[in-house]
Amino acid sequence: MTIATASFSINLGAYKPLALDPTNPNLTNEQRETLKANIQLCRDAIVFFTATGAAKGLGGHTGGAYDTVPEVVILDAFFRGAPDKFVPIFFDEAGHRVATQYLMAVLHGELSAESLVHYREAGAKLPGHPELGLTPGVKFSSGRLGHVWPYINGVALANPNKVVICLGSDGSQQEGNDAEAARLAVAKNLNVKLIIDDNDVTIAGHPSDYLPGFSVAKTLSGHGLNVNEGDGEDLDDLYRRISQAVTTQGPVALVNKRKMAVGIEGIEGSTHGHDVIPVDKAIAYLEKRGLTEAVRYLKSIQKPKHSDTFTGSGDKWDSNRNVFGDAVVSVLSRLSETERKEKVICIDSDLEGSCGLKKIHDAYPEIFISSGIMERGNFSAAAGFGMEKGKQGIFGTFSAFLEMCISEITMARLNYSNVLCHFSHSGVDDMADNTCHFGINNMFADNGLDDGYETRLYFPADAAQMKACVEAVFFDPGLRFIFSTRSKTPNIVDVNGKNLYGEGYTFTPGKDEVVREGTAGYIVSFGEGLYRALDAVERLKQQGIDVGLINKPTLNVIDEETLAKVGKAPFVLVVESFNRRTGLGSRFGTWLLERGLTPKFAHLGTHREGSGGLWEQFPHQGIDPEGIINKVKELVG
Repeated sequence: MTIATASFSINLGAYKPLALDPTNPNLTNEQRETLKANIQLCRDAIVFFTATGAAKGLGGHTGGAYDTVPEVVILDAFFRGAPDKFVPIFFDEAGHRVATQYLMAVLHGELSAESLVHYREAGAKLPGHPELGLTPGVKFSSGRLGHVWPYINGVALANPNKVVICLGSDGSQQEGNDAEAARLAVAKNLNVKLIIDDNDVTIAGHPSDYLPGFSVAKTLSGHGLNVNEGDGEDLDDLYRRISQAVTTQGPVALVNKRKMAVGIEGIEGSTHGHDVIPVDKAIAYLEKRGLTEAVRYLKSIQKPKHSDTFTGSGDKWDSNRNVFGDAVVSVLSRLSETERKEKVICIDSDLEGSCGLKKIHDAYPEIFISSGIMERGNFSAAAGFGMEKGKQGIFGTFSAFLEMCISEITMARLNYSNVLCHFSHSGVDDMADNTCHFGINNMFADNGLDDGYETRLYFPADAAQMKACVEAVFFDPGLRFIFSTRSKTPNIVDVNGKNLYGEGYTFTPGKDEVVREGTAGYIVSFGEGLYRALDAVERLKQQGIDVGLINKPTLNVIDEETLAKVGKAPFVLVVESFNRRTGLGSRFGTWLLERGLTPKFAHLGTHREGSGGLWEQFPHQGIDPEGIINKVKELVG
């Protein structure tokens, strides 16, 4: 096996493939030593190549993949030793453990070792979750957390004489999908084996703290599974338990207890091990292991910078997802403690640091509930609190997970609930996790009837507008969805270079805003698309094409005055990072036609599978300033 290359600093050729008989629960000394060496080699490699993602600002979840190496290496030996007994795929319901999939693809000769140092880069086809058909050697798409077990129940039904493996985690087991999957697996005695890493760590905390009473083992046992709990770092016992599980007919869950990122100084047992290992911690680990070439490589990496400047915007970049939390805290500060506790509750789904809810948690812990990875149940709890007039539920998570909550949103609407929802990580900007984490179907939140309980969708363009939006809609009745991006956005300025949403600005729900006037036609945009569209507009004006720009921060309400204005122009171009099939553009053309307005109409949005990377996702979809300019020139002929 010749896997080592000049550009990958750890000799993966040292991996010794084992072919082991799963019916033999005991290891020889030689087999044990080989497994130990393979485990250490794989853990070293995962620390190294995920840290290249950290060094480039790409992120990339080290801890989970690092943790589960012992069980993966044992399973690899079983797949090789009894190929006819297994569906030989390392199915994993914790998709962010993608480093496992890439490393095993290399060890099986399906992916080059040197590609690993391009982990999560744009165009490298190594995104933050495995995607079938994109990466050589990847045999399934994991989608979002906790979605794989129900799926592979079907794989087991299709392969009744084979064992199907599902690598799990205590985090993914919090999702309600798994309760349904467990019941079917038990009812049909499916030959599914769950190998669960139970390290008591998720993104925002420790399940033993925020979900006291929750036990992975007891929960699965209650569903009727055969459950075996043990130490994931005791190699002989782990081997014996996996051997027993895969040779026992029917669904079995192995719950492996260990600390997160065991053995890595500075992050072992902490939430910091969940995401990508910091470069300094990786260097310290690799130095201790004597891997000087890997250390040298990490130290040589220069973090790429997005050097583009955007005409029409200022130089103050801010994170709207965090500004949301600041704005809510500002509103809450004007209530008495008694009013806050009586009227407001904020429920998190393990993403408080990512969605800005941590600001609320820190300021007013008495109204904050740290909950688990249970988006549907948490949304409904916030809605139930907000069922009574004058009370307000606050809920936040990633926009990609909005699709999971559609039925619960309908329930909230039917019960006239008051919920202020913050869905961050909307669109595609900065999304190295790639397609499954794109927040592009947000318009699904507006799924009621015309005469139903009010639902409003808001997507502010910069930090100042986010603050003004929260201030304006906080106490409104109904369902309010406020979207933000993972990426920072710059301040939008007017034709005189002053902040468009600065002092004296008031956000008016339902009102579109003219950012630039124009005679050749209008671009309509919002959110992180606005500053890119503004750059295109300014550059087009310099070229003699007088294009106007409309900001539509309320996505699902028709502003008749602005619609009439743009509908009389020569063309209208909607630019967004939402799904081209389901976004604003899919509605806007209809609104025009219903009013007898017939400008040339076009629509740019997300329409391709992702490319990985960060800002590179926008040009990949053709919604960067260059793509917008080209489309406008096509429209004006």
